Amino acid sequence: MRISGRPPDGAVGFVHVDMDAFFASVEIRRHPELRGRPVVVGGAGRRGVVAAASYEARAFGVHSAMPSARARRLCPHAVFLPGDRRCYSEVSARVMAIFEEVTPLVEPLSLDEAFLDVRGAIRTLGPADRIAASIRERVLDQEGLTCSVGVASNKLLAKLATERAKPRSSPEGPVFGSGVHMIAAGAELDFLNPLPVAALWGVGPATARRLAGMGVETVGDLASLPAGRVASALGAANGRKLHRLARGIDDSPVAVDRRPKSIGHEETYPRDLTTPAELGLELTRLADAVASRLRDAGVRARTVNIKVRFGDFTTLTRSVTLPHPVDGTRAVASAAAGLLDQIDPAPGVRLLGISGSGLADGSVRQLSLIDAEASLPDRPDRLDQIDPVVDEIRARFGTSSIGPASLARPGDPLRVRDDGQNRPWGPDAD
Repeated sequence: MRISGRPPDGAVGFVHVDMDAFFASVEIRRHPELRGRPVVVGGAGRRGVVAAASYEARAFGVHSAMPSARARRLCPHAVFLPGDRRCYSEVSARVMAIFEEVTPLVEPLSLDEAFLDVRGAIRTLGPADRIAASIRERVLDQEGLTCSVGVASNKLLAKLATERAKPRSSPEGPVFGSGVHMIAAGAELDFLNPLPVAALWGVGPATARRLAGMGVETVGDLASLPAGRVASALGAANGRKLHRLARGIDDSPVAVDRRPKSIGHEETYPRDLTTPAELGLELTRLADAVASRLRDAGVRARTVNIKVRFGDFTTLTRSVTLPHPVDGTRAVASAAAGLLDQIDPAPGVRLLGISGSGLADGSVRQLSLIDAEASLPDRPDRLDQIDPVVDEIRARFGTSSIGPASLARPGDPLRVRDDGQNRPWGPDAD
């Protein structure tokens, strides 16, 4: 049974923009000699994973999140690059600035993806599909990068429309599609009905299997079921939400609040770490990076979290909520060290990560009696007061100009981490 008609949504004014093979495209722009060659960005080592692949590499089956070793087998002649997250962040900021010149209602989903609500700009800039085309042209003109844009009457449909606009991979490079795909008013359900039910937000493998047991394969199949039956099978809240999405109804607004939910760093190591000394040094490096990013973002963390992944991929997480939010290197390191002490590293630690969550405004701080005492003139050596000075030195002379003394090695550069080194896709060498 097919459901026809259109959902009771608003005007066609939601736009979803997705940069095409973003990391790989930025690298090719930086290295024009790589144009037309398969390029893979990610950890090149035995434990690395693919962060992005050019369309030439995708033609051989390479895709993001794939182990780099498998990517090499599929495409032995690919060029592997370690990536530069700082560069990608800078390009992303410029692209987001283009979006904000069109509308203040921009919701970044990641460095290379965002929702825009352009309904308020239609009167001055024209129909939403024309706005989308102009955005695409400006990104190409200013950054030399391509993007795909979906336009529809709500966020779900706009994101699904983007898939219709994206390039296809081939050994010769991208085969560009329309670049912009709009789902016109009245055509929403005709677009949705034939799609596999897994296209809907919230339908993962387990939910898809449960729906398949009910004879549901497509979005139209789900939409045709009574809402009560879906709610009984999937739970009241989730069932009602999915049934509405299947009928093309998505009331979620474009969320402009850009404050991060958490800030963290993690690293996968070429070999398992087994000694407290090794882990202590890595924890110090990670805590220093996380605290620096907290201060740079103007926030403090109420909760400090650690993630430990062993060689067999068993993953443990621990967290502690502190009496007051923190952004100091010493405070983050101390909290993380207390959590790490609860975990036996003997099996060998493959990955270690630290993050701060429960973020609060960094300009607001509740002083305790200990803080008041520590700020007296006879306590000029208070360690937390060093952090702003460290930030100023790094801003002037570079991240590796100063850091915790435990990270220094005679004759070697200071082994600190910065945002450009935050490559969660694994090590570059074995």
